[in-house]
Amino acid sequence: MSKTIVFFGSGPVAAKSLLLLSKDFEIEAVITKPGMNKRDPVPVMDLSEKLGLKTLTPSNKNELNDLFKTRPVKSQVAVLIDYGIIVSQEVIDYFPLGIVNSHFSLLPEWRGADPITFSILSGQKETGVSLMLINAQMDEGKLLSQASIRIDNLTGPELTDKLISLSHKMLSEFLPKYISNTLTPYDQDSSIKPTYSRKLTKSDGHIDWNKSAEQLSREVRAYVEWPKSHTNIVGKDVVITKAHSVNLSGEPGKVEADKNSLTVFTGEGALVIDRLKPLGKSEMDSKAFISGYLRPTG
Repeated sequence: MSKTIVFFGSGPVAAKSLLLLSKDFEIEAVITKPGMNKRDPVPVMDLSEKLGLKTLTPSNKNELNDLFKTRPVKSQVAVLIDYGIIVSQEVIDYFPLGIVNSHFSLLPEWRGADPITFSILSGQKETGVSLMLINAQMDEGKLLSQASIRIDNLTGPELTDKLISLSHKMLSEFLPKYISNTLTPYDQDSSIKPTYSRKLTKSDGHIDWNKSAEQLSREVRAYVEWPKSHTNIVGKDVVITKAHSVNLSGEPGKVEADKNSLTVFTGEGALVIDRLKPLGKSEMDSKAFISGYLRPTG
């Protein structure tokens, strides 16, 4: 049984995954997006070159199709993680065993571009990894395996790192079984109604104090890396980096502070701000912010 694969990926999640996979599999080639300029790094391309791997860089779907007309690789199967270019059925069919996507949700929940963020935003208790054979539809392919982990109070980056580790463990265990024909792909659970994530925009990070405090606390955790949870507190533009909800009532948007605690009332409950970053300043705890910018009310 050959453990030779082709890897499709571009972003930081893909780069961390590739580094792990390179220790357990022979990577025949890496297919990634090219950087548009020196200020637009592609983590996978940088890592692939450091590892001395064959690196191919089609910039769009058509170029990817043209690349595979030249029959650039011989592997039976490919792995795709965080790639960012639509892969045609023609390219999928090039590989006798198809392309395995490690998707960071328990499909059919959170199909689409950003399943990690939306699993946090939804308030669900757990998420996981689905190893899926990609097809022409969005995240509707047959599964090789699924495994779950608890979300608890993890931030987006913390949850991402745990899912990368889980993904690698699953690929190391189940991909060789699939290659050796000892694992049979199976359909996604049709009794579960699919949900769909999307790409975030900068405006998603604007805090709406009419939402519940619990929802806003999830947003802070989910958006801590991007688009960040930004608002204005007593005339100061800030990004909230850590917060928790409490059961207090007041006018949404109203700020209360004592020497140690900064609280903003919401549509349901209140958000206690633990850490924040004023515009142009370093991140600080609420006590430092209150001392520097506010007059405590008690």
